[in-house]
Amino acid sequence: MTSRRRFLAASGTVATAGLSGCLAELGRLYTSNEPPVVSNRPDEVYVPTHTEGMRMVGSADAGDLRVGVFYSYPHRFWVMSDEGDGFGTSKISVEAGDDVHLMASVWDAETGVVVPDTGLSLEIARDGDLVSEEVVYAMLSQRMGFHYGSNFGLDGDGTYEVTVDVGAPSLRLFGDLVGRFDSPATATLDFEYSARDRDDLPYTTLDDQQGDLGAVKPMEMDGLPLGRAPETLPGTALGSATTGSLRLVGTVLDADRFGDDPYLAVSPQTPYNRLLVPRLGLTATVASGGSTRFDGRLEPGLDADLGFHYGASVPGLAGDDATADLAVDVPPQVARHEGYETAFLEFDPVRLG
Repeated sequence: MTSRRRFLAASGTVATAGLSGCLAELGRLYTSNEPPVVSNRPDEVYVPTHTEGMRMVGSADAGDLRVGVFYSYPHRFWVMSDEGDGFGTSKISVEAGDDVHLMASVWDAETGVVVPDTGLSLEIARDGDLVSEEVVYAMLSQRMGFHYGSNFGLDGDGTYEVTVDVGAPSLRLFGDLVGRFDSPATATLDFEYSARDRDDLPYTTLDDQQGDLGAVKPMEMDGLPLGRAPETLPGTALGSATTGSLRLVGTVLDADRFGDDPYLAVSPQTPYNRLLVPRLGLTATVASGGSTRFDGRLEPGLDADLGFHYGASVPGLAGDDATADLAVDVPPQVARHEGYETAFLEFDPVRLG
């Protein structure tokens, strides 16, 4: 790996000694210089042009939840847009005043399960004065999975106070999670920032791989759970299918925490690394024993063993002869880091079982 500063020096884009301006301005020059977006990108998950390191600001409790805050270089990302005849993505470019891409993850403090549907805002202050305040985007990245983030401008090197406001998740909760996260909560962390520390973060270009089908490996950072599906879901497996780059894995569970009837659960995942993909619309027609047992929308849920998923109680469902016809009727309403912006947009119906 190379630092961003060394990469840009090698590519001839670092200002020479004769260029006037303070280090902060040079830092902004560095961070606004990204490789061109891959031409002829596939309509699937692909390897991005580069990877970036990140630094952890810290973590703190927000009610029953734990919040972690991180930063990296400011960088482009894509937000969902309504194109009239369907959904697409629109690029958000780095602006001249952006200093960092600030990110936050939210998880259950007891189980470590990532909670992906809370809503989140960040407030940045310095010496009691407000620097920036924003409701940040729900996002997917290949390195970090689901998180919240956006580009922010700061006011030079120094100590900042970051206040994270977390909403109550709109999810069905099961087992030990029942009764938790029932109200908004707040966490506050100190943020020590310098442009030099930011510019020393690793920055690795992927010239020989960029644009290929695939994904980079998720990051590993102590104290940060990733929103990753279990390698094997509990219950009676219904199999898996992939549509629009989205992998859908089904299972049927008979457990008291799901109620008196069998429970159909579908885990929505990226095609590589099993990262969970939330905030979509999913309907199912479920048959068992020669009869249709369920026909309707699956609701988002959270369980310590399943993680995030979509599910429904289905009377008379038997996992050994069940089929589930699935349709994604609303694409994931999340912003996307590079490598995901062309995927998860158009879907064909699929069958499990």
